[in-house]
Amino acid sequence: MALRRPRPNRQQGATLVELVMTIVIISIAIAGVVGAFALIAGRSADPLNQTRAVALAQLYMDEILAKSFADRSPVGGGPVSAADADCTSLGPEGENRRTYNDVDDYHNLTDAPPENSEQEPLPGYSSFQVSISVTCAGTDVGLANHEAKRIDITITDPSSNTYLFSAYRGNF
Repeated sequence: MALRRPRPNRQQGATLVELVMTIVIISIAIAGVVGAFALIAGRSADPLNQTRAVALAQLYMDEILAKSFADRSPVGGGPVSAADADCTSLGPEGENRRTYNDVDDYHNLTDAPPENSEQEPLPGYSSFQVSISVTCAGTDVGLANHEAKRIDITITDPSSNTYLFSAYRGNF
């Protein structure tokens, strides 16, 4: 019978170098995932702010477009001279928002926080800002300059993102 030599025991497990490499690779992967998560979490309010900005602009635009074209516009619309359209002095004539009666009155209106037409703060919009400008812009749509007005509403959300909404109001 032949003598067998005992085999050396093979060690099973990982070396120190393998463990260090594993820790480094896992750390890099975790850093990437945490960075991506932080980016996503930081921008999670943007869709809500965008939705609120659109709703706020629609509220103001509906209110403005429901008013007369100019201070001297006949009820139901009709011809208005360049002097009656008053493209040189836009803005309220000593009125407050409750008594605005034409599109021009909204020129240079700034609401921060925004209010409804009864001048009461809108709940949920306390950090939003609204700026409105009205300009005579008939030439933009192929009319005489005094026959159409462009209404620009700029909404600034709590993250300082700005949204611009525009509409034209003709004399009809």
